[in-house]
Amino acid sequence: MKKINRRTFLKNALATSAGTLAFPAILPSSVLGKNTPNDKINIGQIGCGRIARGHDIPETLNHDVARIIAVCDVDKKRMKDGKNLVEQFYAEKKGSKNYMDVEMYEDYRKLLLNPDIDAVIISTPDHWHVQPAIEASLAGKDVYLQKPVSLTVAESQLLRDVVKEQGTILQVGTQVRSTSKQFKYAAELVRNGRIGTLHTVIVNFPADDPGPEITRMPIPRHLNFDKWLGSTPEMPYSESAVHPNDGYGRPGWLWQEQFGAGMITGWGQHQFDLAAWGMGTEYTGPTSIEAMARFYKNRPRHVHGDFMVKTQYKNGVTMYANSRSPVVIRYEGSEGWIEVFRGDYSVTKDNPATSETNRKVLNASDPKILTSEIKEDEIRLYPITNEHHGNWLDCIRSRKQPMSPIEVGHHICTLCLISHIAMKIPGRLEWDPDKERFVNNDSANSMLSRPQRHPYGTNYIDM
Repeated sequence: MKKINRRTFLKNALATSAGTLAFPAILPSSVLGKNTPNDKINIGQIGCGRIARGHDIPETLNHDVARIIAVCDVDKKRMKDGKNLVEQFYAEKKGSKNYMDVEMYEDYRKLLLNPDIDAVIISTPDHWHVQPAIEASLAGKDVYLQKPVSLTVAESQLLRDVVKEQGTILQVGTQVRSTSKQFKYAAELVRNGRIGTLHTVIVNFPADDPGPEITRMPIPRHLNFDKWLGSTPEMPYSESAVHPNDGYGRPGWLWQEQFGAGMITGWGQHQFDLAAWGMGTEYTGPTSIEAMARFYKNRPRHVHGDFMVKTQYKNGVTMYANSRSPVVIRYEGSEGWIEVFRGDYSVTKDNPATSETNRKVLNASDPKILTSEIKEDEIRLYPITNEHHGNWLDCIRSRKQPMSPIEVGHHICTLCLISHIAMKIPGRLEWDPDKERFVNNDSANSMLSRPQRHPYGTNYIDM
């Protein structure tokens, strides 16, 4: 990858953006040196849908160090709703209706040219994750990126490389690391040998049932559908393939492979991430993978249903993932086992998993394992001192790596994506975790990237 220049990128972004914009005379604070302790971190919210309203916006607003000063969405109704949500929060908190006038942008590239914005939260559909994250990094903004990191291994690699070169603080939205402490404790117990030598890990999380029928409809006047499609192929508009025109229920794009890979990335990035904590594999990948899944013949573009995945690692561990209940990670070692559950926690209230309010969050072959103290000289994982967005904000100030850095997010997303590829290619696939390619399988390697529709996509970022 050739050397990237922030100022060149910003000028090119200006040249390709519609409208009349002035190149900022003052570069963002992230270019010149981060905020002083008394400053606020100014946030631009990109994507104002379900996950933004139910999670990213309210969680960020809870932290006084941050101010959301701009929102962006290609759906004008959702953009205005996002503006109102933020302004109402500040009006109630500050006792003034006019405390905050949140700027609105339909084009996120114009938001990135705002020199007052230090960082962005990207809460877009999955097919719109990588490109704005890369362009935000090039514009000198720090990034909170909803999972999954990417829909292709190639784009995930590119994002990782850009973030590393730019020194961007990027937090991947695998917030279960921060919210459910039992997973960290279980991982520390396993990595410190409390169940002997780890040999098997079992990961369960749900799959989707068949999604809604796709019926051609007129494009709503408030939606820029071409921009919403982005780099994916053109298709007729259908509300059931995009998101509800009224309300913020579970959007139809989650069932469409054009826009997402299904639960293997939707919940897989959470569960594989947590399992890798205990396996010690969060910075690498498997050496082999095989999978099978149900695909619905009457839904030709539908994401997978029930699935099974088997991966093997250099350290001798075999991981099995499937769509059975309950949602659990089970570590099996030579001297016992540990199971760790979500309890009553769910990513969002309407995700396809049943509540487990009466289940213990930790279980083990010997109860004494769960009372074991992790000593100072033993392996200790990243300390949980703040909520996930708060950890990101802390790291913007300190310039330390966050709880879910891009390097980990990339490797876990890659595991999700090669699992998805293995669902479509029978038999065992060999994977080189260093070169990040399948071994001697051109068909599988051809699926590590996908075509992009001009002018959208990372292929068309001038770097």
